[in-house]
Amino acid sequence: MAEFIPYAKQHVDEDDIAVVVAVLRSDWLTTGPQVARFEQALADTVRVRYAVVFSSGTAALHAAYFAAGVRHGDEVITTPLTFAATANAALYLGARPAFIDIAPGSFNINPALIEAAITSRTKVIAPVDMTGLPAAVEEIMEIARSRGITVVEDAAHALGASHNGQPVGSRADMTIFSFHPVKHITCGEGGAVTTDHTEYFEKLLAFRSHGVVRDPALLKENHGPWYYEMQHLGFNYRLTDIQCALGLSQLKKLGRFLARRREIATRYNEAFAGCPHLVTPPELPGSEPAWHLYVLRLAGDNPPRRELAERLMARGIGTQVHYLPVYRHPYYREMGYPAGLCPNAEDYYLRALTIPLYPAMDDNDVERVIGAVLEEVNVLYR
Repeated sequence: MAEFIPYAKQHVDEDDIAVVVAVLRSDWLTTGPQVARFEQALADTVRVRYAVVFSSGTAALHAAYFAAGVRHGDEVITTPLTFAATANAALYLGARPAFIDIAPGSFNINPALIEAAITSRTKVIAPVDMTGLPAAVEEIMEIARSRGITVVEDAAHALGASHNGQPVGSRADMTIFSFHPVKHITCGEGGAVTTDHTEYFEKLLAFRSHGVVRDPALLKENHGPWYYEMQHLGFNYRLTDIQCALGLSQLKKLGRFLARRREIATRYNEAFAGCPHLVTPPELPGSEPAWHLYVLRLAGDNPPRRELAERLMARGIGTQVHYLPVYRHPYYREMGYPAGLCPNAEDYYLRALTIPLYPAMDDNDVERVIGAVLEEVNVLYR
């Protein structure tokens, strides 16, 4: 049987392994010089002043919402078409997510619906760059500025993407990234927040390390060179030197990884464009997507998504669905979020199927996926 092709997979080579081994032989294993180097390289990549790394993308979201001032009783406007962490991080702080539907024909939040959803409790708007396609952050920033609201862009899918030449990571007040193994680069696990704002930067640093402040200029008192203060209720969300060494090595290859992802996406678009039963992913004028995921949508009133996924699995091709709208998870249903809240997102969910896309795929893998998808789709729609 042919080798299994998963929907996503990390790419770690001997260079990556060597830098991790070098750290293991050094004096630093946890927070050390590799952390600062990785943060500077990230900031330079997305053209901002600051990057703060965290133990996961979820931790980065939690920290960004905290830095934005989200507290009990506040609201965070976001999209239901995302991994649950985007909304969960609001719950961690006692806030409530307010879900806004995706735009027709898009995977991203509809900015035209945001103004009407803002209340006196709205503290953050959190657009998501679903699949690596940049959300309309510039438009959302205009709305937010006029109302004194912070924009936290969830770019877990979008490292290396840009819109009108501006890198994702530099458009919002804060932007979060993820370094989970299926993302563009990996630290094993990890995340980051990028920002140009010193106030957010200082809060992020403290939040990831128990709320502890050591900078003499920020202390309430100063008892001596050993002295530090816990000024907030923070968490242990630090990333290690081991992980940052891997991330720094991976970041040097980001351009190559992105180029291969775009090659594969282009080939998929060409292959599936003529199939009346499939809808290829949307693209936005002026945007350079990062192609974290390649999501096909199935046509028809009763799309055979499950059957297609099962048939592809039988042929050694992995698929996934990104995502069940967050408010349809049992935990959120119990909170009172109703079915049908976001019709476009729910229609998307019925049709969406993510097929394999990762840099280590060779051309034979790509053609095998294409052939299998088209053959099985034609059988199911016969």
